[in-house]
Amino acid sequence: MTSPASPASPASPAAPAASDTSATGATGGTGATGARAGAVAPAAASAGSAAAVPLTSIFIRLKLSLLRNGLKGSSKRKAAYFSTLAFALLVGFFLTLGLALLRGNAHAGTVVVLLAAILALAWAFMPLFFPTGDETLDPSRLVMLPLRPRPLVRALFASSLVGIGPLFTLCLAAGSVIAVARGAAGAVAAVVAAPLLLLGCVALARAVATANVRLLTSRKGRDLALLSGLLIAVGGQLVNFGSQRLFQAGGLSTLEPVEAVVRWLPPATAVGMVDSVSEGAYGVAAAQLALTLAALAGLLWFWERSLTQLMVTPDGSTIAAARPAKERGAGGLWSLLPSGRTGAAVQRTLRYAVRDPKTKASWVTALAIGLIVPVFNALQGTGSVYLATFGAGMLGMQMYNQFGQDTSAFWMVAQTISGPRDAYVELRARAVALALVTVPYTVLVTVATAALTGNWSGFPAAAGVALALLGSMLCSGALASARFPYSIPSDGAFKNVVPGQAGLAWAGIFGGLLASTVICAPVIALTIWLNVADHQDVSWIVLPLGVVWGALATWAGLRLAAPTVARKLPEILEAVSKG
Repeated sequence: MTSPASPASPASPAAPAASDTSATGATGGTGATGARAGAVAPAAASAGSAAAVPLTSIFIRLKLSLLRNGLKGSSKRKAAYFSTLAFALLVGFFLTLGLALLRGNAHAGTVVVLLAAILALAWAFMPLFFPTGDETLDPSRLVMLPLRPRPLVRALFASSLVGIGPLFTLCLAAGSVIAVARGAAGAVAAVVAAPLLLLGCVALARAVATANVRLLTSRKGRDLALLSGLLIAVGGQLVNFGSQRLFQAGGLSTLEPVEAVVRWLPPATAVGMVDSVSEGAYGVAAAQLALTLAALAGLLWFWERSLTQLMVTPDGSTIAAARPAKERGAGGLWSLLPSGRTGAAVQRTLRYAVRDPKTKASWVTALAIGLIVPVFNALQGTGSVYLATFGAGMLGMQMYNQFGQDTSAFWMVAQTISGPRDAYVELRARAVALALVTVPYTVLVTVATAALTGNWSGFPAAAGVALALLGSMLCSGALASARFPYSIPSDGAFKNVVPGQAGLAWAGIFGGLLASTVICAPVIALTIWLNVADHQDVSWIVLPLGVVWGALATWAGLRLAAPTVARKLPEILEAVSKG
């Protein structure tokens, strides 16, 4: 019988068993598998060194097992993974080819150095917003195993190089160094720089993720992922805005001062080193290479230190709170709400918007896009003050499917509704909760758009149209919530409708949008006529008219929807409980 402390050999199944049981345990193994994993742990502990137990190869095989087991039993998951892999390879190939074609261009160094910096930023912050993309990002799962920090860092570092992301990064790194490598010395530097860029990006990602792993695994950390949509939207607009500036006078030469600084920031220094060697500045290249290696070593040291602290620090969830618990919902701004059903329903709706992940994601997206579209169009010189109505439309859609956000808990609300009057008060409270946020937001966006476009004379009309549209959408949203309720699944970050109810969702949304346009048509027609007939001096009348029209439309929609809600409570409960 082989001793647990003996090195793995062809006759000794210790290493394969460790890999298999670790992989199975990480993906939900059986009790027998857990027993075998428990038998392997003492073997790793008694070995005492990485030489006795090939920890790096075990973690690589574990990563492959996680990838392989994650594709079992789901054709959709397989299709998504392999289509992503094919897309990454295709895009990586063409980007590498495009970067290689920059060879000899006067601005090639500027492009590839800045690209390396963008890659590093993406690797550093993407795990914070998408922590579920890699199951091995949470090293706290290994706390109970007798593993030393330094071998564990090496093993995790090696396993991090397995995946689509590292392959895509390596393609971009290869294309970047090819674009600036010239001569034999440049070719040698390129061979060294491409792996260093990849290793620097991966080490940066791991160090940042490990230092924030407690945040990533908490509810606040999961809520942080909701900001990813906002950052992507803002970042996309900034890239679009910046690209338009680059094609104006000066072009890429305007980025040279930025590139001169970035080429000394690791890991972009790896690409800058190749450019320096190609230009014959060997002293500068040596300094950049030393800085790259020092930064990589520093990241690994910081990663090891964070990992050690993580392994020996108790989880905050197991420690009693230091401060006494405070009464929830009492005092503060909540005390300003009216008493009775209205105040309670308003508070519940606003708490949903803060605490429920799906509701919060919807609100964040609406607030972000409603501001981005008019503001960035104004900054680009193609905006109009009337684009502020886009924000009102995005926020008005939050009124649709009001009962779907309650899911199966809607039965508690249904128990308190005994007739149309109770249903009207419930719907009115939900509309008030939305108006408390959307009305000031709509006015603020309109003011910002008017200031950026310099069209203050059009502000009253634009604000009037936006508020009228908002009231119309609250009207149609109440009717859609009563007639087309659907369930919002609790699982799946990007799935907002359960299977079989997509038709209800689309009918409610598109029907509501069409109805809102028809309801708001008189205010829109009056605004158009005042502008066409050159009566801008009296266009201020649209503002009070829009406020009154929106309020009347909201009141009418709530009144019409209340009897339907009171009559169809069982059907609504059944529809919203399928998630």
